[in-house]
Formats: sequence, C-alpha cells, structure tokens
Amino acid sequence: MSTWDPERDVELTDSEDEIAMKRDFHGREAILFVVDANLETERFMDALRLIRGAFISGMLVNGKDLMGLVFANTKHSPPPQEVQCLENITVSANCAIFLPLRQLTKAIVEHFMDFMQNAEELFPKEYGLAEPDGRGSFAQMIRLCIEMLEKCGKKLNNAKIVYITDVEEPHPPSSPEFQTALQKASDLEGKEFEFQVIPMIDDFDYEPFYKEFITLSRAIEIDAFRVPDAQLQREILEDRKLRQDFLRRCLGHFTLSLGPNLDISVQYYNYFQRRAYPQKVHIMRRDNSVVRKRRQIMVRQQDGQTQEITHEYQIKMTGGWYECKIGEEKLRVTTEQLNRVRNLHPPGMMLLGFKHRSTLPTNSYSKPCSFMYPDDQKIIGSKRLFRALWQRCLERAKIAVCLFMCKRKSVPRYVALVPVEAAQPDDKNYRSLLSGDGFKIVYLPEAKHIRHIDMCDWNSTANTATDEGVDFFQKVIRKLSVDYQPNLINDPNLEVLQSNLLALALDFKTEDDGLSQLPDPAMQNKRIEKLLPTYETLFMPEVEPAKKRAAKSNADEASAPKVAKIEQEQLCSYDFVELLIKDKRLNACTAQQLRYILDEHFGVKLPKTATKAVLIERINALSVDC
Repeated sequence: MSTWDPERDVELTDSEDEIAMKRDFHGREAILFVVDANLETERFMDALRLIRGAFISGMLVNGKDLMGLVFANTKHSPPPQEVQCLENITVSANCAIFLPLRQLTKAIVEHFMDFMQNAEELFPKEYGLAEPDGRGSFAQMIRLCIEMLEKCGKKLNNAKIVYITDVEEPHPPSSPEFQTALQKASDLEGKEFEFQVIPMIDDFDYEPFYKEFITLSRAIEIDAFRVPDAQLQREILEDRKLRQDFLRRCLGHFTLSLGPNLDISVQYYNYFQRRAYPQKVHIMRRDNSVVRKRRQIMVRQQDGQTQEITHEYQIKMTGGWYECKIGEEKLRVTTEQLNRVRNLHPPGMMLLGFKHRSTLPTNSYSKPCSFMYPDDQKIIGSKRLFRALWQRCLERAKIAVCLFMCKRKSVPRYVALVPVEAAQPDDKNYRSLLSGDGFKIVYLPEAKHIRHIDMCDWNSTANTATDEGVDFFQKVIRKLSVDYQPNLINDPNLEVLQSNLLALALDFKTEDDGLSQLPDPAMQNKRIEKLLPTYETLFMPEVEPAKKRAAKSNADEASAPKVAKIEQEQLCSYDFVELLIKDKRLNACTAQQLRYILDEHFGVKLPKTATKAVLIERINALSVDC
C-alpha cells in the first residue's frame, strides 16, 4: 500500500512534531516520459508502444492528467508542434521536447501515432544521437524535467519523471558528470517529484548509478531499496486504468474510536476508481438542444371559494417544510429540523469488541468489501497505533466488530475488521500487487439480507441423485474451480464501450473483451476430458423433448420469408459447405445432413445422441483448424 508501509512508515521517535505530513491531496497527476535515444531500434519502438498505451488508457480513464514526452541524449533539438510552449523554458543541450505537459486530446494522440509510423526512419535524421559516445548531460536532463513540471501552469500532485532506458550508467563512475548527476537527486527530493526508471531489459543492474540516485531522491536508506521487476513496471505504466496512487481512490476519511479519549485517523478505499460511464443527456427533438432540469419550490395561496391562486412565490430549499395532518391539526416540520434528526451521529467507526476469526462466514454477499489503512492527516500517531492493533489481531487470529457510519445521513452498519497481509507477487499478472497490509471492512448481513429457503420443498425427490453421481460432479467442480479475484476481471461493458470510442475517434481497434483473465475453455475441456466416459455410464443420455410448433395464421405464413431447402447433392461440394460456414447458414441443414458433412469432409463421426447445436459447433471448430 503506497499510503502505509508497516516496515518503514512507523516513526519510532519520542517527538511527534518531527513527523512530516502531506496534507494536500488535491491537484493533478503529471507523468513526464523521458526516452533515451541510445535504445536499439526494436527497444525504441517498444518504448513508443508503451507510451502509446499509457496515452490511450490515460485519456479514457482521466483526461485531466498531464503527460509529456522528452527525448534525451539526442544530437539535435527540433522544436515541438507547439513552439510557443518553449517561451519560458530553457531547453538543455542533447535534449528534445516532443510534447510538453498537456491534457491528452485526440489531436495530441493522433500526432504521436503519426510520429510512430515513421519513427524508425525520421528519428535518426531529425534527432540523432549525442556525440561522441551518445551520452548527454544527465543533470541537465533532470533540470529540464523539473523546469517543465514547475512551469506547466497547473497544480500538481504526485508528479513523476519516468526515464525509459537500457543503459545502466549515464556517465562513467570516475567522471565529474557522475557526481553532478547524483547531486540532482536532492533537487527532486526537495520538489517532491518522483523519479522512476523503466528498463527495457529484464536483467537491468541498478547498482552502478540508479540505486543511489533513487534512494537520495526519495530520502530513504540505501539498504531499503528493493530491485523492482522490470516487466511488471512496464505493464503497470502502460495500463493507466489502474491507479498507482491510492490517495486518488480514497472514498473518505473518518475517525476510529477505540475507547474513551482514544481515537485514530483512518481512511478507506476500493480496489479501483468508480467506473465513469457517460452521463445521460436529454435532447430536445425540435432543435437538438440540451434540456436542463432545475428544481423549484413554489408556494401558492388559493381562494377557498373560487379556488383561484391569489399569491405565488418561490422559496429556497432551506426554507421549505414538510406538512402532515394529525387529526384536525397540521404538523409542520422544517428542513433544518429534519436534517438535525438525520445527523444524530457524525461519520466514523466505533469499536464494539473482538471475536475469533472462525466466527466470520467465509463469504458475505450483502455488500462489497472495502479496505482500511491509517492516516496521520488529523491525528498524529495513528499509523503507530494502527500497526499495533493490526499486528495483534494477526497474532491472535481475531477480528474487530465495529459500528460504522461512512457518511452523513447514512444508515449505520455493523462491520467486521479482518486483518490481511500483502499478497505475494503473481508472476503472471501484476494486478495482484494492489492489495496491501491493513484491515478489510466486511459488512455484516442484517435481517433483511438473509433469505429464508424452504429446504423441504427444494430437496424434493425430483432433485435427488445417487451417491456415485454426486461424487462424480464434485470431482468435475474441483477440476473446473478457480480462485475468484475481482481485481483480475474487467467490466466487459466498459471494455466494449472504450473499444468503440477508440475505433471511432482514433481508428484504433482493440481485441480485449475484458474477460482475458478467465480460464481458457480449451484448457477446461482438457481437464474434464478423462471424466466424460464415466459420465456416460452413470447418467442416461439426455433426450431433448420435441418442441411444439405454434399454429400459424395465413397472414403469418404469407409474411414469413421463404428459405430455400438445401439439397443433399449440394453438400457433396466442400466449396458449398465452406460458404454455408462463412454465411452462418448451417442451421438450415438437418441433423442428418450435418452428420454427413462431418463424415464426408472431415472424417469425424459423432454419436446419434449429439444435438444439432453440438454438430454445428464441431463443424465450425474443424473448419477453423483446417
């Protein structure tokens, strides 16, 4: 978790005033890409594809983020497309600004994609490589990046300089440029700008230079540096749909009351940001103008005899009231009185007690879980006390039962705080790295969430099976079961929407359907392939009941389109069968004709119990293999 690391974030000092806190969570995120011109042609194009993925996914997720691109160690410095952006910036030698820090738009992304098409030929001619050894001044490059971040014209939060290279030493260790480059790390630490190296090779050595530079820029001990996985870094940088900054996904800050005069400041999160679907817009049919709705409260006075309105005026929301009749008297409740009743309890969490972890059900379906971490924003020392509570609950296998009210005017809920440890890195996917050490907030079900099922009616004789059949399907379920991890599955509807937007705006086609992390159906079929003979011996073959044809009127028969019947002689030609497969007209064939196609053209015989859908699916699969 980026906001709390129990190994480093707990300050063991007597003076709490020395703990520095970053209280400002507002601002825009800025990423400045710096590409080393020493990259080989293939690696250079891979770096441009990585940046293209970051541009496209960043434009879809949050268009307010600022992104820029600089080429380092170049011989020439051609001006960017926006020449006026260099008025207040001094471009360093052996550096070229391709894109200043800007909000991503369609024109910017199209300009970058046009550059990528001819980058292999144009880059050596227009930019070139620094002479004589391809090494420009690393310190001047850092100075240019700091100046671009400071003069971007926007308030920044979590500004990052991403240096993409495969060179382990920007300067020889004995040269004065090497020490000058290390001194620039203090400037980054003072400006709170993060420096990150993305190596384009997996076996990258940080020891010669970047280990010391990164630890100095982050003001941490050199022994605390951990060598990151280069492949994971490239994947995380390319997919901007995942927010590396957890503060941007914070759902709220509240106070956890542990007892009398003992509170800690915490905040809770979701795995991902909320999905930003497009808002519905009402359009006027006559002139296509946007319809805007406004709520108004009008008070009217009517004449008792003529029922005409004698007086009418508008009041504000705070000046309204609710009126109800109790017998012959009228009771009027103002909005202020109603808000006072709604806000009886301030938002927060109160500890009620502890239970053993075994008392909590394995699955709870009342509400998705959240995740809680400490925060010294309001109460200094919260991280220290939070770690003590978290570590004690882990050692004794306890959960904390609390009363939680997430926001004003909400209903308090009973929750269980379950201590969790950081997940081990997954070699196949980087999304498993999102969860960290902290408490998982499990919302306990209430009486309205519990459903009553009549077990006598459900467990009827019609649903019974033999012990052998039950054991058989338990084996099948164990073969097909997978660990459900919601952070590994995307929203399919949102993925389709984003792919349509990219195809419409940038003519950029994507084949990701959002379910790429699910198991492969072919692999699942292989797992249960050995169990199919046992299934045929234990269970009777399924007989599909004959479908009753609905009676058609003369009008329906006259309006229905006539489909030409497929003759048996036509199926002798494979070209005709291939045309049927291409046009998806195999449904027009009978089951006997489909078996003839399998036997004649593919040499496959299926049992007579095979349905028509199974025959069509097998023909399509065989045609693809051919």
